[in-house]
Amino acid sequence: MESPKFTEKKYRVVLSFVVSLFFFWAVALTMGDVLNKHFQNVLHISKSHSGLVQLSIFGAYALMGIPAGLFMEKFGYKKGVLLGLLLFAGGAFLFIPAANQASFNFFRFALFILAMGMATLETVAHPFVAALGDERTSDQRVNFAQSFNGLGAILGPLIGGSFIFGAAHQESSNLDSVKQLYTWIGIVIFSIAILFSFVKVPALKDPHAEENEILENEIHDDKKKISESNPSAPLYKQRHFIFAVVAQFFNIAAQGGTWAFFINYGVEKMHLHETEASYYFSLSMALMMAGRFIGTFLMRYVAPNRLLALFTSVNILLCIVISQSFGWVSFISLIGLNFFLSVMYPTIFSLGLKKLGKNVQKASSFLVMAMFGGAVFPPIMGRIAETDIAHAYLLPIICYAVILLFALKYYRPKTLK
Repeated sequence: MESPKFTEKKYRVVLSFVVSLFFFWAVALTMGDVLNKHFQNVLHISKSHSGLVQLSIFGAYALMGIPAGLFMEKFGYKKGVLLGLLLFAGGAFLFIPAANQASFNFFRFALFILAMGMATLETVAHPFVAALGDERTSDQRVNFAQSFNGLGAILGPLIGGSFIFGAAHQESSNLDSVKQLYTWIGIVIFSIAILFSFVKVPALKDPHAEENEILENEIHDDKKKISESNPSAPLYKQRHFIFAVVAQFFNIAAQGGTWAFFINYGVEKMHLHETEASYYFSLSMALMMAGRFIGTFLMRYVAPNRLLALFTSVNILLCIVISQSFGWVSFISLIGLNFFLSVMYPTIFSLGLKKLGKNVQKASSFLVMAMFGGAVFPPIMGRIAETDIAHAYLLPIICYAVILLFALKYYRPKTLK
């Protein structure tokens, strides 16, 4: 039997452009974690209060997921991308008045609008990438696209660390660097929107929507066969989708908390300067990108759910080490955490979309909304971090336990009666 292709020739130009979107929103997302520490310094707010930066970002994901999905369903992938890019650029430009007023709440509003754009792009881009080829290789395509998301995540802390902290080191109360940086981000994203408006998108048939493909029979350890899924059943009866949403909520909760206080950990436990700590954060993001590429390769030989379970188990162990403040051993564990976080988001997303038929676009909306987990955990971790930043890293273990359960048991497509 011939192996399915990664994609087809007619999709290559569109795939390249959509993959680039993963890069751009990653730069903005990780920049928010640099702002978290910068606002503590410049606006004189506590760690738990600065955690509201993540609430603004991921709260937008919760609110925009369904509207973005409905927009995409009605107007298509291309217009969905354009809407996301315009919101993205608009939020970036709002940093100008926010910096002029030196208002934390105004900054949060600007981040909220910007994140609405990112949420729209994520809602559209994942099923978009999944549609650009055979369903059997959709896991590989989504992880490949997320690899470039990892590249953007590397540059975000580097740009933020050198640009924002560099200027702040000269004048601690200066917000001009933030204003200038986000003005350029707005210009770039708006230019991308103009370019994409000229890209021709070929007619697509989402492979997830093919209802005539029969699931291969799998055998449980207890020798019971899994019942065939019914793509036409409503989403609330799709067990694997429901648990994917739950797993994604806790995945982004762990990710959001880990990133929000990485620089704080480097400053407080390793006595690094903020700029130097941000460079280590960038190194951690480089490991995430490497993990995505390696994960994409490994999925040719290892089932996606099994790889997800393995990486999740390693992160549970690393969080225990991080929480014990073992100096460089713990800090290296914190840096390495992102390598094993790498496959979680795209793999949970892709597994959750399996065998959903015409419901795949709505399902994508809910999986993006599940990113609200990133709004919940940082303020909680911030409160613990006020006492001991290391102990705050025990909380993500709860999240990884839920993901592990999904990877081992509830990932299989199955329709509830």
